[in-house]
Amino acid sequence: MTHDDTGADQVAEDDRGIRVVVVDDDALVRQGLGLILGGRGPVEIVGEAADGIEAEEVVARCRPDVVLMDIRMPRRDGIAATRALLAHPNPPRVLVLTTFDGDELVLDALRAGASGFLLKATKPERMVEAIVGVAAGEAAFSPTVIDQVVAAATRDDGGERRRAALGDLDVLTEREREVAVAVGRGWSNAQISAELFMSVATVKAHVSKIFEKLEVENRVQIAIRVHDAGLL
Repeated sequence: MTHDDTGADQVAEDDRGIRVVVVDDDALVRQGLGLILGGRGPVEIVGEAADGIEAEEVVARCRPDVVLMDIRMPRRDGIAATRALLAHPNPPRVLVLTTFDGDELVLDALRAGASGFLLKATKPERMVEAIVGVAAGEAAFSPTVIDQVVAAATRDDGGERRRAALGDLDVLTEREREVAVAVGRGWSNAQISAELFMSVATVKAHVSKIFEKLEVENRVQIAIRVHDAGLL
């Protein structure tokens, strides 16, 4: 979400809450997420869609801050839908929902620009935390999923990949490398702040620099480089 500096605009934004659209081809899942998340904290469910094509129409109409996106859907899957949504001006953040820990399509969704992923079985309070974090520009990952996604992405040719990753990470300062390793562990900005004894603002600045220097689009891509380099 975008926050203005004026108090009146800030209050209006807070009152409005975080607008969420749920995209899933299973009507029961959509209904269940609506019941679970609706009215919890700042989350407001403003629309739902049954596939990626409908998602684009609903998002254009409802203008959400965050889209909860299923991966496997008819007509247009969550990967293509994520790519399409993020091609528009001022797009929402996309948080991918998956049923399986080892869904090989999660990495493709992240490469398409998704801000994170969660298991559908994630506890409601954790899901709300993830939505709030993603709306604020952070990333959200289920720890049980990230290890498998990274492992799948870093499989085979370990020696060559390790050399390449270490070369990539050489452009980082020592402090930036520490932050990159923390990102590779799946830590949030707040966790990195506490563990590395720096302000959240400083963490965000380091993460932005890492994105720029490594030419990556999401935190999982940073994690993959760190894993490739053997730093975890």
